[in-house]
Amino acid sequence: MQRIPAQSNQAQQANVLVTRLQKRFVQGLEKLAHQLSSTQTFDAVEWFRDEGKHGGGVRYATADGDLFGRGSVNVSQVHYDEKPEKKLGSATAISTIIHPCYPHAPSVHIHISWTEMKSGEGYWRMMADLNPAIENPVATQQFFDAMKKAAPEQYEEGVEQGERYFYIPVLERHRGVSHFYLEQYNSGDADKDRALAQSVGEAAIDTYLDILDAALKQTKPIDEADKAAQLAYHSLYFLQVLTLDRGTTTGLMVHNQNDIGILGSLPAYVNRELLLSWVANMPAPQDQLLVALIDALPKTSPSLVDDIVKEKLAVVSRQHYSQHPEALAMQASGDVVPPTLKNHRD
Repeated sequence: MQRIPAQSNQAQQANVLVTRLQKRFVQGLEKLAHQLSSTQTFDAVEWFRDEGKHGGGVRYATADGDLFGRGSVNVSQVHYDEKPEKKLGSATAISTIIHPCYPHAPSVHIHISWTEMKSGEGYWRMMADLNPAIENPVATQQFFDAMKKAAPEQYEEGVEQGERYFYIPVLERHRGVSHFYLEQYNSGDADKDRALAQSVGEAAIDTYLDILDAALKQTKPIDEADKAAQLAYHSLYFLQVLTLDRGTTTGLMVHNQNDIGILGSLPAYVNRELLLSWVANMPAPQDQLLVALIDALPKTSPSLVDDIVKEKLAVVSRQHYSQHPEALAMQASGDVVPPTLKNHRD
């Protein structure tokens, strides 16, 4: 089976960019693991959209190791070159999340994507956010500084959009501490925009590797309070991803051929009881969604989120938004609502 690439030159250039970012990050993570005498590696998993006719992708994944509880560095390209009725031409992306085992080492989420319509119009989506269970203010500022250096002209806009996108209304707090997000970005200069995407991606990757290196090499002991803080934060992450994150929902609604990869951002364990305590705060019909998601979890504490559970969660999400399409409007947004989902369906 072979993945057929998108025909568009812009999409092909975007694929080269995100593939290089993927290699940069995986090699950096494995180098750090080696320096720390860990044998944990990232294994390649390939998936195909319609048996490769409309693309697919490769993700490098790891789980249940001594350094990373969960990690996924996913590159994908889906296109509709052979479907003239579709308005969407292609979507090319790197989406990665790393959840370290050590509570004082922050998680990170990075997403860089190029979406192109059949009309030739397109836009970039650039995300980079630092997600610590226990904040280190020095690391927070380091990440902000890196984003400002990578995108000086867009920095303020990116931070403002990130603050909106990662806010969780029912908890009155954010997911993460350092957010940068450019939504539907197109300055009109294709080369300049592609260079910006590369700059943001490389800065986020390199800065996180530096932050992770410093955190994992410290000798601060871990106590029960640290473990509890990490589990609570991972539960908050689970809530945000599955009830607010537009990219995750879009991916699940468009097709069911990469559910494990799309939900690769979920942490290994969550606190089921804590999630239940948040149901009363959820607006309708998202309260029903959260209850159904919790029902899909193991009846243990903490609850393991393995691949079998992810498949159940994907089914729950699709059923919910199929029954309540109006709830899609309740998803998070930086400034505008990207038309990706609509254009996949059209």
